[in-house]
Amino acid sequence: MIMQKHHAFLKPDHLLSTWSAFKSLPAASRALCRYDSKDLWELDTQRLPMPMANLRRRARAFAESVLAPGVRILDEADHAQAGTLHPQAAQVLSEAGRQGWMTGILPVPLGTAGVAEMAYAPHFRYALQVEEFARVDAGQMLLLSAHQLGLAPLLLSMDPKLWWRYLRPMVHDFQHGIPHLFAFAITEPGSGSDVEEGMGAELARPGVVAYRDGKGYRLRGRKCYISGGDLARTLTVFAALEGEPMSSWTCFVVQSDQPGFSCRRTELKMGMRASSAAEIELDDVRIEPSAIVAGLRRGWALNRATLNMSRFPVAAMAVGLARRACELALDFCVQRQLAGKPLLHYQEIQLQLAQMIAQTRAMRSMLWQSASGSFVPRQSEASMVKFLASDQAQEVCTMGLDLLAEVGIGSDCGMEKLLRDVRLIRIFEGTNQINRLAVMEDLQPLWLQSGPGSISC
Repeated sequence: MIMQKHHAFLKPDHLLSTWSAFKSLPAASRALCRYDSKDLWELDTQRLPMPMANLRRRARAFAESVLAPGVRILDEADHAQAGTLHPQAAQVLSEAGRQGWMTGILPVPLGTAGVAEMAYAPHFRYALQVEEFARVDAGQMLLLSAHQLGLAPLLLSMDPKLWWRYLRPMVHDFQHGIPHLFAFAITEPGSGSDVEEGMGAELARPGVVAYRDGKGYRLRGRKCYISGGDLARTLTVFAALEGEPMSSWTCFVVQSDQPGFSCRRTELKMGMRASSAAEIELDDVRIEPSAIVAGLRRGWALNRATLNMSRFPVAAMAVGLARRACELALDFCVQRQLAGKPLLHYQEIQLQLAQMIAQTRAMRSMLWQSASGSFVPRQSEASMVKFLASDQAQEVCTMGLDLLAEVGIGSDCGMEKLLRDVRLIRIFEGTNQINRLAVMEDLQPLWLQSGPGSISC
């Protein structure tokens, strides 16, 4: 095939335009096939059930009105001291709380979700929200979204007493514009992937240990890379019981003002800079029996269940970043000219743009199908969506940078920030290698038990 260097654009009224040709078909035939230029975001939104379409529209409006003004400010701000919040970030958190974005998992009085929204899986609802936030700024998205990760173990405990004790004050504060963040603390200095995968955990030496103290416990040890850990007022902390292996992991609720709790530092990160990643220390933090989530030795199950739920929103982060890369590339190719014509007219450019858009929409389709299919997230599906979307998103962002060339490496256009931000998505919620192993963990027993010729994918 000989590649055309320049591809002429057929206007819609041209006799050989598909648009024009389809209009000549009988009405009954046009009902079976159509060709029109329709905004792709609007097309997908219209295909959603009405409550989810409204949620997506509201999330986009919030991101564009509240997050957009702070993108450059927060990304380029000096590295903040642990426990301090940039005024712009404080304003974002306050407004997000008032609008219900921090408390929309549960209905009133323990949350702010509408009755119609509760008919849909929480991980699907949250994925819709996260894509819109990430598309504007992945850093501010993580600042808001890591909070939901900290809430997840409490939600999964199905303990109304814990809900009322910890969630109701949080909802009250956010409704009044007062940030009341939660954080999820599993990663330890010597255990990253080991706390997300069973084979590694079997050999891992617990770093945070719960020592018996009367009817309660005292926590000792350190956790690292905890998103929002320096800002959170409440943390769900996972620790092994004294003298026992990782299988004894238990989830404890820790308040940041408790004696013995401290934040040692926050990381100076490559991307998603608007959200902190903290190292916290627990020095004999006293835990009452009432602050144990779901009972002793159930932390490993809570941890894995939390990750299964959260991998869908992480995939949505990837979709949002890829979508933004497509938009920036399209804007550039429409405006920038070569030999007196927009780059968009050149076939080589068209091929790359089409590939970027198709990959982004394929990621979203897989995400929506898997996340909306059930209230019970399956590990194999959640892990597949997470690693595929994040790998593909990095490819799309790289293609976008290729198109923008020297313009793309500058900070003004936003493409280089997308590449810094997207790399993190392949690491947290389990590295993509760990997620591939999680797929095998789910399905390998089934395959081994199946007879010849009975395995299907």
